[in-house]
Amino acid sequence: MSLSQNLQQKLLQKLSPQQIQLMKLLQVPTAHLEERIKEELEENPALETGEDGHEDTFEESKEEFETPEDDFDKDGSEDEYGNIDISEYVNDGDDDVGDYKLRDDNYPDQEETKTIPHKVETSFYEILISQLSMLDLDERQHKIAEQIVGSIDDDGYLRRELSAIADDLAFRQNVEASEKEIEELIQKIQHFDPPGVAARDLRECLLLQLERKSRDGKSVETAMKVLDKYFEEFTKKHYEKIQRGLNLTDEQIKEVITQIIKLNPKPGGQVGDSNRMENYVIPDFFVVNTIGKLELSLNSKNAPDLRISEGYRDMLKEYDRGAKKDKRQKEAVLFIKQKIDSAKWFIDAIKQRQHTLISTMQTIMEYQKEFFLTGDETEMRPMILKDIAERTGLDISTVSRVANSKFVQTEFGTYRLKFFFSESLVMDSGEEVSTREVKKILSNLIEAESKQHPLSDEKLTDLLQEKGYNIARRTVAKYREQLNIPVARLRKEL
Repeated sequence: MSLSQNLQQKLLQKLSPQQIQLMKLLQVPTAHLEERIKEELEENPALETGEDGHEDTFEESKEEFETPEDDFDKDGSEDEYGNIDISEYVNDGDDDVGDYKLRDDNYPDQEETKTIPHKVETSFYEILISQLSMLDLDERQHKIAEQIVGSIDDDGYLRRELSAIADDLAFRQNVEASEKEIEELIQKIQHFDPPGVAARDLRECLLLQLERKSRDGKSVETAMKVLDKYFEEFTKKHYEKIQRGLNLTDEQIKEVITQIIKLNPKPGGQVGDSNRMENYVIPDFFVVNTIGKLELSLNSKNAPDLRISEGYRDMLKEYDRGAKKDKRQKEAVLFIKQKIDSAKWFIDAIKQRQHTLISTMQTIMEYQKEFFLTGDETEMRPMILKDIAERTGLDISTVSRVANSKFVQTEFGTYRLKFFFSESLVMDSGEEVSTREVKKILSNLIEAESKQHPLSDEKLTDLLQEKGYNIARRTVAKYREQLNIPVARLRKEL
């Protein structure tokens, strides 16, 4: 048996608790930061806000740690408590823990309400359940109807098969129900609001909505015939075939198209909580153009007034002044120190979060200055995460976290930060331009096209190349798809 020694060198990256906490806080949007701070306040009594200082903290906490003298160890000589250093906590000076606080000093004049506006909403499921009372159902039928409603997706569609619903009822509710019985109840639920709910597919959804409007005239009846017999042709915009099949004039087919495009393809999408975040976004930053000078401010909810509890520091001073240092007192002091350190870590992380947000957004604003001044997407420069990381000195992953989860409000609208990042494209002149610029010009070309003769991808490529953009047809097709614009055939109108 031989023994050998090897010398190995390993490169390891170990994150400190503060770094981990910062990364987590960076991902928290402004809308939820208040809630995250509230959680920390509840967990750590050594942390408090400036708006409601706890005047009784010292007396209440002091009582919590007080114990009759007879219960203390008399000698207080245990090694584990023998070397408690609390000098940094009790000495008055520049590093005084009582002054360890975080205030919104960056924007003292910014007035902003501290309450987040919100809508009081009823969930989509609750809206449907409340309508069950309008049906004349016995207890068993009510259970079946509840199961059906519970199977409806957030967008309003019922995608579960009848057999699957029957199995759910048998296993979960101990109710035997035939597929015919379930289908009859589905048809009743399809009369609920919003119109089109509980449809199995888009065709049925649109037909259900048209049935509610059947008294509105001949064009509605014709639209129902089109969806019933020529749904696939309609989705592919083969209007000539529909006209021949139903013997319709150009005017009649236009009326049919008008009736159908007014319908809602997602009846559940505009009700309840499912669409809330699409309707309301709380911006993290505000950019204001003041006579050609861009001014950046951070939403003041990102700069809360946090500080170390004065009462907890007083308890340490009380301990420091005492002559007797027994075990129970030392245990209490160790607990207090741990809570104060935890509070300091959290305040540091909030400060660092604030600095990181401002630094990142300031750099993006300066990099894309022309866009923030004009709102013109064609003025946007190519910009990748590395560009901002190099200028701020931050890690690329940190910039990515900020870009993916934060919003900025401008006079031209509210944008997610990742909107400003794009790859570059080389023009014939050798100049590099943002792919965002190319997409905007592509969008403008399609918007200005004749809807009777929409531009093909090949024609769009030619037009872009005429403007000096060196781009392939497959790239044009990719950009068009990213813009959610259908192919020319599906853009055609009569």
